[in-house]
Amino acid sequence: MKTKSWITSTVLLLLVAIVVAGCGSSKGTSTDSATNSKTLTIGNATDIESFDPHNNNNTSSEAVLVNMFDYLVKNDNEQKKVPVLATSWEQVNDTTWRFKLREGVTFHNGDPFTAADVKYTIDRVAKDSALKQNSYFKSIQQVKVIDDYTVDMITDGPDPLLLNRLSKMGAGILPSKYIKDKGIDAFLKNPVGTGPYKFSKWIKDDRVELVKNDKYFGDAPKWDTVVFRSIPEASTRVSELLAGGIDIASGIPSTDVERIQSEEGKQIVKAPIQRVLQLILRETEGTVTADPKVREAIDLAIDKQGIVDSIAGGAGIVTRTSVTPGNFGADPSLYKQTLYDPAKAKQLLQESGHTGAELNMTVSSQYKEYAEVVAAMLNEAGFKANLEVLEPSAFSERYSSKSFKEIFMIGIGNSLFDASNNYNRYLKTEAAGETDFNNPKVEKLLQDALVNMDPASREKQYQEVQQILAEERPAVYFFQMEGIYGADGRVKFTPRSDEMFYADDITPVNG
Repeated sequence: MKTKSWITSTVLLLLVAIVVAGCGSSKGTSTDSATNSKTLTIGNATDIESFDPHNNNNTSSEAVLVNMFDYLVKNDNEQKKVPVLATSWEQVNDTTWRFKLREGVTFHNGDPFTAADVKYTIDRVAKDSALKQNSYFKSIQQVKVIDDYTVDMITDGPDPLLLNRLSKMGAGILPSKYIKDKGIDAFLKNPVGTGPYKFSKWIKDDRVELVKNDKYFGDAPKWDTVVFRSIPEASTRVSELLAGGIDIASGIPSTDVERIQSEEGKQIVKAPIQRVLQLILRETEGTVTADPKVREAIDLAIDKQGIVDSIAGGAGIVTRTSVTPGNFGADPSLYKQTLYDPAKAKQLLQESGHTGAELNMTVSSQYKEYAEVVAAMLNEAGFKANLEVLEPSAFSERYSSKSFKEIFMIGIGNSLFDASNNYNRYLKTEAAGETDFNNPKVEKLLQDALVNMDPASREKQYQEVQQILAEERPAVYFFQMEGIYGADGRVKFTPRSDEMFYADDITPVNG
């Protein structure tokens, strides 16, 4: 591929910034050393939103909370459903599932786990529309307690995804008696679950500290303490890893891979993840991105393969869909495909009458380098791109409030491993205020797929949706990302495609 000036200049700037950052001292930022063999310390780009499993909406939160709050069922490393708080389940009819619950389990405060906790948990997330996870669970109409260790879940229609819903964030089981006695605010300050690790401390935007649950019903926890540190800057995460301040660093830039690999006792671990980097475009009447020619021009102006080859260091696969292989409903005809035609982008922009139009694009700091390159490409096409970079927590708040302007950049995963996870955002009610996308044909296909119990026809419905969206472009997809982690040699770590950090899947090498 022909070398492009934007690639050369951007990479040089990145290298300079990384060298400068790497020269700084890590003293004062590594108060919890990772030298204790029974303490596991993980560095993430973002902090959790809260300790409410029903009111978080990012993968970084779930990756922490799965160690505190158990699901009825969970996904193993191959995304097969395995029992946790439920020991067995069966589908009674199209709208009813029966779950047998595990006996002898206690919450961290000593309260026994029973069917009452399942009913309280699922009723809350299914009925409170203010909770961020509500849209995934509102199809559950009733949780019926049969006895202390048996519940029936009744949906408002056939639901092909109930088990998927119960194995993701939003389904973490809460202690009903504790919350009813103390209140939800007291719970959020001192959260209680049934998981292998208990709450110890949260310093917002700095760290979450957990300690082992000696009374866990499963295998004994492998770590005495697990620390999740919030370190937004990638260069700082790398420095902390090299200095021994953390055991695992997520989101390693491609430019730091060789540096980490050359350090004795450090390693790079890679794995494909569900996340697809993309732009979400607002179609609200009166915005420049409401014009389909403008949206097409944006798509054609961006060299996605060039971005993968340069900024991502080859760690990505271009795609025109956000439903990647391994997820139900994927359309293989749109995977490993990309469009790039800067001349046509300029022509379309001229035809639209919007040459020189301002595009306000917001991005979390973790994707800053990508956004800077994209903004440069849009400017070359004739736009005037204004870039707003927010810290991850501020970006998350803006995302939840649907208050971005024309464009925001985001990496979206797929916790349901189903096309609905990515495309239900284009249902009219879900799109309202975010993209304001409204297509009657897409609406019908998505609504029908939600209750379609026939996998073959349901898959075709989602594939048709993807073909329509590929032309209408409420989003512009870049590439499926690859998880790049730095790890200390004292831990054995195999990344998961869902980006969860189950602490007991991470093994201390020396026992």
